[in-house]
Parts: sequence; C-alpha cells; structure tokens
Amino acid sequence: MDHHVCRYSLCTVVAAFDFDGTLTTTDTLIAFLRFTHRPLRLFWGFLRHAHWLLLMKMGLCANWKVKEKLFSYYYKGTTYEQFVQWGHSFARVAETMLNCQTVLLLRRHQAEGHTVCVVTASIDEWVRPVCERLGVGILLATRIEVSQDGILTGRFLSANCYGRQKVARLLEVFPRRETYWLYAYGNSRGDDELLAFADEGYRIAKGGCCVKKIT
Repeated sequence: MDHHVCRYSLCTVVAAFDFDGTLTTTDTLIAFLRFTHRPLRLFWGFLRHAHWLLLMKMGLCANWKVKEKLFSYYYKGTTYEQFVQWGHSFARVAETMLNCQTVLLLRRHQAEGHTVCVVTASIDEWVRPVCERLGVGILLATRIEVSQDGILTGRFLSANCYGRQKVARLLEVFPRRETYWLYAYGNSRGDDELLAFADEGYRIAKGGCCVKKIT
C-alpha cells in the first residue's frame, strides 16, 4: 500500500470493510437465523415472507423494509440479554466463515497503523464480537430498538446501514473528508456508494478469491 498516493502532507488513512461477503465468504444473516432458530421455524418464517422477498428481488420493495420484517418475525419479544448472548456465541460460527484473503488485507492495514472500521448492514450485536476478535474497534452497523424493560421491539433504531447510509455513517465518525485517505472494500450493490466515495475502492470477487480496483 503506497502512502505516496496520499494527497495530504499529514494524512490519516482509514480502511473501511464491508462484513457480509467481504470479510466473510457469505451472508451471516441466514447463518445467525439458523444458529438461533430450529429448521421448522425458519421454514415457516421464510414461507410467510416469500412475497416480500420476491418484491425485494424485483426491486419493488426496499431492502431495509424486508429485512426489518424478517427481523421482527424472528426476534420481536426476545430479551436483549438473550440476543447479546446469541451474538457472542455465534462469533465462533462466524469465524469459520471469514474470508482469509480479505482478513489478510485488514491485517496489513492494521500493521501499517491505519484506522480500520467495519461498515455493514448486519446487526451490531452479532458482528461486534467478531470485530473484537479481529482487533477492530470501530463498527458501523444496523442498530436495533430495545424497550425500556430490555425487550426487542422488532424495529431498527438506525437506518439500515446499506447503500448511501454507509457513507452517511462513515461521515458521522470521520466528518472531515479532506483530512484522510480512504480505502474501501465491498462485494455487493449495497457497497457501491461507499466504494465510489473512497479514494481507493476495491470490489471483492465472488468467493473472495481476488479484489478489483474500481476507483
């Protein structure tokens, strides 16, 4: 990684990584659902929401709406304590899903003293334990709403961290864009805006076998 490309004399370098399909080889939402629910419950839930999933695939319904409906179906009424416990236990499963090549890129950024963050549409509570194991202290993820008595409402507290929201969330933490050089890594449509926003954006190929520079 060539620091001479930086256009600032005293430049902070930020490296932003998507999680699902970038740091991992596949989407962790389905894996987390399987981890917390029995197969029959999973089957009926997806059958009940099949029309919403189809509308989303056709581009007729927003990604976040369908995701929130699924989340509500499976987790509304769950105690936050239980959900956090599931997240920590799931980290062992998620670690087996890590993309070794992308994790190596993350390690290289860390070794060079860059500020590394994970920007993901997945839920904070099951991504954070993995980030902690990777030594990543900054996580920008979708946050969930919890009632005053510690029960999940089934709604998202923040906007789904997808598309333009990824850029918005990054700017909340690093607002002075002119003061840092930004690397970004992603694999899907939900990462396009972040990759375009970066000084150097890299798309992770399917299967995680290589990266392609797009900016």
